[in-house]
Amino acid sequence: METKANIMDTARWVAVYRALETVRPDALFRDPFAEKLAGERGREIAKVMTPDLARSSWPGIMRTKLIDDLVEKSMAEGCDRVINLAAGLDARPYRLALPSTLTWYEADLPAMVEEKERALARETPRCNLIREQVDLTDERARSAFLDRASDGASRTLIISEGLLPYLEDHQAQSLARDCAARPSARWWVVDLLSPGTLKLMRRRGRGTLDATAELKFAPENGVEYFEPFGWKPSDVSSLLREAVRTKRVSLFMRLCALAPEPPANRPGLRPWSAVIRYARA
Repeated sequence: METKANIMDTARWVAVYRALETVRPDALFRDPFAEKLAGERGREIAKVMTPDLARSSWPGIMRTKLIDDLVEKSMAEGCDRVINLAAGLDARPYRLALPSTLTWYEADLPAMVEEKERALARETPRCNLIREQVDLTDERARSAFLDRASDGASRTLIISEGLLPYLEDHQAQSLARDCAARPSARWWVVDLLSPGTLKLMRRRGRGTLDATAELKFAPENGVEYFEPFGWKPSDVSSLLREAVRTKRVSLFMRLCALAPEPPANRPGLRPWSAVIRYARA
């Protein structure tokens, strides 16, 4: 690999995992667009970052599956708007069974949006999809986007898959407040790491990631971190526990999973990662 992996490369890398899962006969989900979205660059990055793809793909696969399930659960609970922040190369509006009346907004950096639009130019989403170029670290631009995206909605689901780990603490807090400020916002789906998992992933990525792809955010109080900003955890799913249940990890990892996991509100230095759906407090 000639240069270090950046944020766009990490999105391609995750698409490789989705492509791998899709071709399994017992696939937990099917993403027929993942192979195209990953491209040759994604496959190159995956080989460098995770040479043993079969053994190392489970976190990305489980995160995708768990968020798919939470989207479906939110639809069943009356969701009429989805806002996907830092949507990356996600293809849920094209592959999930969504009502045609649903409006789904996506926001990401210009280069990411342009690449995705080229790759999916001939595909048709299953709902009303609106995609915008937004720098989500620019608070004014993000707030204006959230105003537009939530206008006219009554029960909004906000997704920020893969975004929080790349933010500073103050940026994560600002995002939480901004999402909660929208009256229609009912749920917010995120993924969190323990400080221990953050250290491990930083060590593994040393020398292969550029500054834009450095992991920073892993709150010591886990799922409780966002409660002061208007969000109460309602659904908490451990990636490892779900991977064991669905047989996506090795025997060694299944044996490791026999030990009790750290509490979700005090994950500490032990390995822990989860998908959480917060409800408006």
